[in-house]
Amino acid sequence: MAVYVDAAIWKWVGHRWCHLLADDTDELHRFAAQLGIKRSSYQGPPKTSAPHYDITGFERDRAVRLGAIECSREEIVAIFRRVRVPKGKIR
Repeated sequence: MAVYVDAAIWKWVGHRWCHLLADDTDELHRFAAQLGIKRSSYQGPPKTSAPHYDITGFERDRAVRLGAIECSREEIVAIFRRVRVPKGKIR
């Protein structure tokens, strides 16, 4: 199993942000905890269909050093589609 990050290109509140995803939700939570990211930052069903964390560029750099796989926009979208929970998002 693996953990993935895309490029930190999304600007919000003075930082650049990206997505942290994993093949398995438990693995995602363990990795986020290693980064020191609070569980309350988790985004998944029912808010969004794909379990993930939004992390800053600084956190992304640490994630890569800890073994996260860097992905292009196209790759992260493919991973998002693979790990999403069907009908997991409340509309």
